[in-house]
Amino acid sequence: MARNIQSLERAAAMLRLLAGGERRLGLSDIASSLGLAKGTAHGILRTLQQEGFVEQDDASGRYQLGAELLRLGTTYLDVHELRARALVWADDLARSSGESVYLGVLHQQGVLIVHHVFRPDDSRQVLEIGAMQPLHSTALGKVLSAYDPVAHSEALEADRKAFTDRTVCEPGDFEHILDVTRARGYAADVEETWEGVASLAAPIHDRRRMPVGAVGITGAVERLCRSDDEGALRPELIAAVRDCARAVSRDLGAGRF
Repeated sequence: MARNIQSLERAAAMLRLLAGGERRLGLSDIASSLGLAKGTAHGILRTLQQEGFVEQDDASGRYQLGAELLRLGTTYLDVHELRARALVWADDLARSSGESVYLGVLHQQGVLIVHHVFRPDDSRQVLEIGAMQPLHSTALGKVLSAYDPVAHSEALEADRKAFTDRTVCEPGDFEHILDVTRARGYAADVEETWEGVASLAAPIHDRRRMPVGAVGITGAVERLCRSDDEGALRPELIAAVRDCARAVSRDLGAGRF
């Protein structure tokens, strides 16, 4: 019979310990609770910290679970299920808004487009399922960065390229945009990624209220923005996108919010 790997058993026990009880634990508490020498416990914690499974508070030195566990914890929700739940609502959003609809998830420091509904007119369009969009400049990317701690970290670590003279690249300015996004419940991109193009997006949550994706629309600035207020998105489109995100979230078990 194959033997269990002791270091992995200890790491698993450590994660379970941090998941229960107090929010943060010190090295001595962790070592004594698990019957480990401080040096052994510190080595395991340091490895878990490097992998993003554990975080250490700078002020107190205490440890808590890290953001990477959020990413692992939501992998039960298959992308295909997310797409299946969003199909009808995305079609409805395309019809009501008259614009292209995109469903995106975090993938390798960017936004992976997993569903795309064409703008409901006779114009020639290219299917963009499988395409990648940047986190820092697109509406989908900003929503993911605002609500998902892992996406937030990825956006800060990524090369924030200036696509137009409107692209926000500085960390402080980007953080302000994420604060605004969380406060109003949606993100905007008005010519920050492509000249003449605007987009807006809202977050999708699962039954545990965890962010699992974002849905949004993209179109010409003159169609998405108000003519009497430069850069301001049309309120009826904002409402439609947020309603769509809420509907998909409810279908995933998020309940009312």
